[in-house]
Order: sequence, then structure tokens, then C-alpha cells
Amino acid sequence: MSDTPSTTDALRAALAGLIDELPPTRAAQAVDRLIASYRGQTPTDAPVLRDRADVLAYAAYRMPATYEAVRAALDALRDAAPDWAPATHTDVGGGTGAASWAVAGAWGSGGAAPVATTVLDWAEPALALGRELAAGSDVPGLRTARWQRSRISAALHIESTDLVTVSYVLKELTEDDRAAVVAEAARAARAVVIVEPGTPDGYQRIIAARDRLVAAGFTVAAPCPHSDACPIAPGTDWCHFSARVSRSSLHRRIKGGSLAWEDEKFSYVVATRFPVRPAAARITRRPQIRKGLVLLDLCTAADGLDRVTVTKRQGATYKAARAADWGEEWPAPEA
Repeated sequence: MSDTPSTTDALRAALAGLIDELPPTRAAQAVDRLIASYRGQTPTDAPVLRDRADVLAYAAYRMPATYEAVRAALDALRDAAPDWAPATHTDVGGGTGAASWAVAGAWGSGGAAPVATTVLDWAEPALALGRELAAGSDVPGLRTARWQRSRISAALHIESTDLVTVSYVLKELTEDDRAAVVAEAARAARAVVIVEPGTPDGYQRIIAARDRLVAAGFTVAAPCPHSDACPIAPGTDWCHFSARVSRSSLHRRIKGGSLAWEDEKFSYVVATRFPVRPAAARITRRPQIRKGLVLLDLCTAADGLDRVTVTKRQGATYKAARAADWGEEWPAPEA
């Protein structure tokens, strides 16, 4: 689905002046510490983002990638429920608001009323910068968003809402707090979108959250074509996807390298309390294009994991397979 044209550009513009507040050495140090927290074992008794230096570095280092990953998950929800749109949204552990920007981009076009967003986070410096970025944008839903300090733990309370997003948060919590946060999201929302890093442990957190949502009566809308148990044998593989992130000059300065893009690997689940049309099958790996054929790894409703070979003799289907991308829907394989 196409993005609201202004939202991605508005986010890039909002981020453009941030790093000028930090000397290059301090910016690099803050990014290095955040990378260590992101990849390692994050303490759960204090916010990861401690001060404005951390928050500035985080916004430059992680916000564009988080935005793209969440937007991909939201697009999957839109595909499964094209006639549904949230009026209210709560961004749990939203920090500087990347997921809220993604929600504004997903449902803020075509003259639709802006989504009323509330961002909950326990790091006041993150909320302050998120509020600042949103207030300086021309995105109506962001300019009117509420930014509320709240400890993301078993004590969390979420007001009833249409949509809850929880992006790159569960890793920061204890196992008990993860379970409680997912349960509270299920209690409060009609649709829940959870995104985690596309790593084996990130996938395990997503599967645990998925199981809790299904047990609470939700239907899995994406990425799975069903709400049954994941067909991946534990420990043998993990389900994840990739979002292409455009890197601005600011982004390249913070993260190093010269490429104009990078790929953000993520795992996610979207679940709802209203009827949806899940994908008949979903492409779970990057398609392998060979001479005269395309190999597609699929997750299907009927057969679980499957690999199909599409040959040149299949005409339009072959052309579609060559153009298909990792994470997209695919028709159910013929019996």
C-alpha cells in the first residue's frame, strides 16, 4: 500500500536537525551504547533512553527503521481488513513515536479523520522529543497526540482503544511483564500489532505473544494465514521479514557506511477481534530466481510450510513470481 506522501518525508525532515545538537563524538558514543543494549541483554529496571543525548541518538539510529517495520505490519493489517480503520490508537512503549508516525501514514490520507493517538512510555526524555517532533510536523494526528508517562510493566493500564501497537518493547521487559503487557493490550484493544527484531529470540517473543492473543480470543490477521500453531519446529528456524529503509545523509552519518538504504529485519504479529481475511499464503523468504523458474518458500493455511516452483511455462504466474517480494501474500498452492 502506498504511504501518505507527506508522512515519510515529514519524519525525515523532523529528524534532519536533531544530531546538530550533539557533538559527533558524543553522538557516536550514544549510538554505540544503544546498539549494545539493542543486541544484548537490556536491563529491565530502568529505561534504556536515559537523557536527551540518548534520545537524540536513538531517534537518528532507530526511528526510520522502526517506522518502516511497523508500517509493513500495518499494511498487512490493511490488506486483511481493508474496510477497517482505527479511530483511536495507543502506542505502548512508543518512545519518540515511530509507530505513531506509521499509524498516521497508514490511515491519515484521503480526507479521513486523523487517528487519535496516545503514546505511553516510561522515559520522559523520549516523550519530550517525540512531542517536539510531532508538534513540528504538519501531520494532524501527530500534532494532537497525547504523550503520557507510564511504566511499561505488569502495572500498565491501557484505556479502551481500537488499535494498540507494541514495537521493539518486549525485549526490554521481564517475562512476567511481557505476558502482562500483551494481556492488557488484548483486554483494551480491537486490534493489536506487535513488532520485534527479526532474530531467533525476537521471533520467540512474537510467538509467545501470538499464543496469548489467540488464547484471549483474537484472530491472527498477519503474517500467518491461520491462527493455528506456527508450523516451524522450535529451534529449527524463525519467521521474520525485511523492510527497506531509506537512509538520509543524517542516518549515514550516525550509523556509518555509504549506502543510501539498509534492510531492517523484523518479526511481527497482527491480531484482531473483528473479521479479517488473512493471506491464503505468505512468502516467508526472499524468492529465489533461477533460469526459467522461481522458488517460493510459503506458509500456507492448509499445508503449513511449503516450497513451490513456478516455471516460465506458467506465463502470468511466473511473471508475478519474479515480481513477488519477501513478506507478500501469494495465492494458495493448488492441491
